[in-house]
Amino acid sequence: MFALCAGLVAAGALGTAYAFTSVNDTQEVLVVSRDINRGETIEAGDLSVVRVSVDPAMSPVAGSQKGELEGRRAATDLWAGTLLTEQAVTDSLVPVKGQSLVGISLTPAQMPSESLYSGDSVRIVTTPGDQGEVTNEDPVTIEAVVVGVSRAPETGETVVDVSVPEGDAADLAARAATGRVALVLDTRER
Repeated sequence: MFALCAGLVAAGALGTAYAFTSVNDTQEVLVVSRDINRGETIEAGDLSVVRVSVDPAMSPVAGSQKGELEGRRAATDLWAGTLLTEQAVTDSLVPVKGQSLVGISLTPAQMPSESLYSGDSVRIVTTPGDQGEVTNEDPVTIEAVVVGVSRAPETGETVVDVSVPEGDAADLAARAATGRVALVLDTRER
């Protein structure tokens, strides 16, 4: 009976120690103080330092980095009360000055089966018309850089957002709207 009581006391002490260290295992992290829209510059009053117990898988920004984040931009919409992560801030916006972002909806036959990634160099090529007429002229091509890729499950198409020079954006958007374009993936060697 004495051994059983001693075992229960020891188990209780271990449980109390574990609970105490779990509660006191907190760290200072940054929390968004007010809603910040994507692309807005982060200012001093936009972030607060709080002490919380954080799952390491979340990779929050340490409270000591608050000054370093001032002047950077929100990479996504940030809502008040959420923990700030490194992926939520950026130094640059897309598209950059002099560039435009154009979305192109493509069927599987209009693009390579190789997965596309942000930063890939591609060419958008005008394809023959409805009758399949092919001329001796070189097809119109517009060079672009992939910014994002998403799937439209209801149509089975892939929407590829590409960055192009401002002067090519209207022409590319008009060609893409006809559905008579194909995407060519260029080399990934740097």
